[in-house]
Amino acid sequence: MADEILEEKQDVEDGEQPVELSDEELDRIADTAIAALQDILKYFNVGEVTIDEYEGDEGELILDITGSDLAVLIGRHGKTLDALQFLVSAITVRTIGYRYPVIVDVEGYKGRQRQKLESIARSSANRAASQHRSIKLRPMTPYERRIVHITLRDDDRVETASEGEGSARHVVILPR
Repeated sequence: MADEILEEKQDVEDGEQPVELSDEELDRIADTAIAALQDILKYFNVGEVTIDEYEGDEGELILDITGSDLAVLIGRHGKTLDALQFLVSAITVRTIGYRYPVIVDVEGYKGRQRQKLESIARSSANRAASQHRSIKLRPMTPYERRIVHITLRDDDRVETASEGEGSARHVVILPR
């Protein structure tokens, strides 16, 4: 099971696009993911929270949790949030029978992180193109690597690749 999920995460990281689904299917995915998230949140003692759902720029389902004192859900460097997203995604895949990208966010934390990653990706692409050499980024989660790949996929000056294994997996930006 864990190997299957890791393979699926790898496929999405490398730019796989979500399949077009009917509104009913999207509602079923959202309902499944929200129910899983609510079940998990019961163990965090965070009080009343609101879960807003919306579609992201890449067609993914984004669940944004808002409330008071939610730092415990983010954790150090977003590690708890990454684990929360992994669990919700795994439960959703198992329940609906296929993979659909679900992003769990807390008060826009991942949105802010995404903007930082996009900025790092663009500046690294500029360096790779101007210096005519590969730029190796720090190790990143599959979600973070996917953001870098998506940010630079239309940049004709560079191409991206993921290298390494496990927690040392990182993106390399190569000049064309």
